[in-house]
Amino acid sequence: MTRVLVVDDEPQLVRALRINLRARGYEVDAAAGGREALDLAARRHPDVIVLDLGLPDMDGTDVIAGLRGWLTAPIIVLSARHGSGDKVEALDAGADDYVTKPFGMDELLARLRAAVRRAAPAAETAVVQAAGFTVDLAARKVVRDGAAVRLTPTEWHVLEVLVRNAGRLVGQRQLLREVWGPSYETETNYLRVYLAQLRRKLEADPARPRHLITEPGMGYRFEP
Repeated sequence: MTRVLVVDDEPQLVRALRINLRARGYEVDAAAGGREALDLAARRHPDVIVLDLGLPDMDGTDVIAGLRGWLTAPIIVLSARHGSGDKVEALDAGADDYVTKPFGMDELLARLRAAVRRAAPAAETAVVQAAGFTVDLAARKVVRDGAAVRLTPTEWHVLEVLVRNAGRLVGQRQLLREVWGPSYETETNYLRVYLAQLRRKLEADPARPRHLITEPGMGYRFEP
């Protein structure tokens, strides 16, 4: 069952969303503020998030940035802010879609379904087999030599981005933006640290990696 986290401080709107989503088979959690949303997301691992930008304790874009540090679930912004600048800021922070209030419930539900479909791995690429380990994108787990490999949320997110682009170069800025957010695009030291950790956990010879390849000055590539 798809789990939705609704983040909004308008009780009537939350109630309407809860009723409509549950009627269509979704599980629904709700938060009235940003800090509660971050805590709920960490504990409940939602499949999709519907988020208002105008929260009482913190700005919605800060919530998006906090979530994008470790969570890959699609985020649909639901906001009364109609300006293009607000939309660009939210999308740059890591939102996947932007719906302005007032909105039609049918349109929102259609966008939510589309976001969930886009986030689901294609069946033929859900499990990626490398020489010494297997990456299961749907289950979000890695198995090496028959044993599960424990990855931190950030390690998983880095690996997931590379695996979803198998065989293609992922630029440093793109990888930093997708894992940590747009304000971290110059923090290349983060990539060196996390790629080194992943190689120690996954490569037979971390000093001479076969799968997690560095393209000096450009980015990284995953080779199955």
